[in-house]
Amino acid sequence: MTVINFNQDHIANINPCVATIGFFDGVHLGHRFLIEHVRDEAQLMGLSSMVITFDHHPREVLNQDYQPELLTTLDAKLQLLENTGVDHVVVLHFDEKMSQLSAQEFMNHVLHDRLHVRKLIIGYDNRFGHNRAETCEDYVRYGEELGIAVAHHSALKMDGLELSSSVVRAFLKGGEIELANRCLGYPYSIVGKVVHGFKKGRGIGYPTANLDLSDSHQLVPSDGVYAVRVQIGASGQSLPAMTGIGLRPTFGGTERTLETHIFNFHEDIYGQQLRLTFVKRIRAEQRFDHVTQLVNQLKEDEKMIEKLFNKENTDE
Repeated sequence: MTVINFNQDHIANINPCVATIGFFDGVHLGHRFLIEHVRDEAQLMGLSSMVITFDHHPREVLNQDYQPELLTTLDAKLQLLENTGVDHVVVLHFDEKMSQLSAQEFMNHVLHDRLHVRKLIIGYDNRFGHNRAETCEDYVRYGEELGIAVAHHSALKMDGLELSSSVVRAFLKGGEIELANRCLGYPYSIVGKVVHGFKKGRGIGYPTANLDLSDSHQLVPSDGVYAVRVQIGASGQSLPAMTGIGLRPTFGGTERTLETHIFNFHEDIYGQQLRLTFVKRIRAEQRFDHVTQLVNQLKEDEKMIEKLFNKENTDE
């Protein structure tokens, strides 16, 4: 797969292609359903396949107060797109100038003149161009003038539900990790740097790694206790752990934190990057009257998670 940074790379010699365009946050099963169709059409037409995406969410440019809740970082998205087998991924830098382009101007100056798109396949819920004012019928008409065939692709449905990034976010916000993972087609994960926290866990026998996610804009699932797998740095080793998300009400906390206790692990990992892969939500966050009650509950949580992982290993 070739990654092309539209505003930086020289792309004059790119071959004619079949393309699709979108933000593709999460590259979930619905996205992959669409991209597979793009690849099939490209093969039938003897052309290259292309996915066109953006370096950050367009709404960040259109609304400076907008705080994205991303399912994937750009690097993770590119890796997932590479796994689809598409020939080219074009990363557009979405800025104020690009936001002012009408759909017709975008199709003319970007898709036709620069990227040599011969067929454009649009996802069922995708709109582009200034203020997203035009419809798929408009795209078809503009395409006829430019020699670009435009097709509208249907949604992938799961249990009657049209798959979308919004659906995945809703499941994660509801703590429905297993449903979110099913829609994604892989376990949801977030990445952050280990920073110093309040060190309450260490005092009760459950030291935790506290993650700083301020730069990633990734969505943090709803408050509660989760079974997770942990990868430290570039290590390929996956370690069983449990993660607590919330306000730490037993300690009178007022800031939302994400703390992970790695089982049977005692190394100093401050400053290192941690990847948490979410497997299942064990329970909601609770407030306990006494710390001893919290410790007893954490022991039960740990037993439940170890049993879960042991069963998974046996099934494998």
